[in-house]
Amino acid sequence: MSNWGIYKKGFRHYLLMERSLSENTAEGYMDDINKLENFINTAFSIGPVKVELKHLQQFIKEINELGLGATTQARILSGVRSFYKYLIQENEIRDDPTELLDFPKTTRHLPEVLSIQEMDALFAKIDYSTPEGQRNRALLETLYGCGLRVSELVNIRISDLHFRDNYISVIGKGDKQRLVPIGRLAKKYINVYLKEIRVHIPVNKVSTDILFLNRRGGKLSRVMVFYIIKGLAEKAGITKTIGPHTFRHSFATHLVEGGADLRAIQEMLGHQSITTTEIYAHIDNHYLRDNIISYHPRNKG
Repeated sequence: MSNWGIYKKGFRHYLLMERSLSENTAEGYMDDINKLENFINTAFSIGPVKVELKHLQQFIKEINELGLGATTQARILSGVRSFYKYLIQENEIRDDPTELLDFPKTTRHLPEVLSIQEMDALFAKIDYSTPEGQRNRALLETLYGCGLRVSELVNIRISDLHFRDNYISVIGKGDKQRLVPIGRLAKKYINVYLKEIRVHIPVNKVSTDILFLNRRGGKLSRVMVFYIIKGLAEKAGITKTIGPHTFRHSFATHLVEGGADLRAIQEMLGHQSITTTEIYAHIDNHYLRDNIISYHPRNKG
């Protein structure tokens, strides 16, 4: 019928080895290609290198008629686009049939963020007279100051701290390691926590190198971080629905508002695509306006 299997095998190897994606993420891509293969084999009985724009347009019509939402359709087509970019890279095809493909319009939800004033109000409600309060200050300064995911935060090891060079190393999505700059306040409160609080905690054997510990000397759970933030937000009178990821969104938004480069923010956040980072530019209209006014050639001179 066709030779889809050969190309799919190569694509899967490319995702795992060259793009360093996790098994689960790679399987998601392969599931998208399997859907395309099933449709093309049934409707046209051709191999992937023979697929043209008209075939893909029929495929879109098919998945739309199945009742799949716009976001799901867009995700499937994103996988298909990656597959054909791979085939071009391998010189299996010359023209990309996905290039002129119209993707379904999806609603882009802007994430909830805290203003700098709200962030200050939240930090002001930490009780510094308790060991947990000192830990929480270091914890939240790191979460906000480095823009980390909560899973990255709770897994930070003492050996990941490189304060002399002003960065920490974290393991992000797909088990990818990245280096994240760390600021003065986060370093200050981590050092206070290490020297005055953590040294007095009886540490579990499996957690000897874990930075942030609970009272029993084990690694903090992600749920515990959520409860810490929720409690402080209530004390500060913040009515927004927030959690650990709000700190990450606020970190990125405040950098954009300050004029930071989106590519630099992308590296900090560990986003694979700049389009994921660009959502923060949409939050701050002043950023977009000022950039257009500053950099458009008709506005110079």
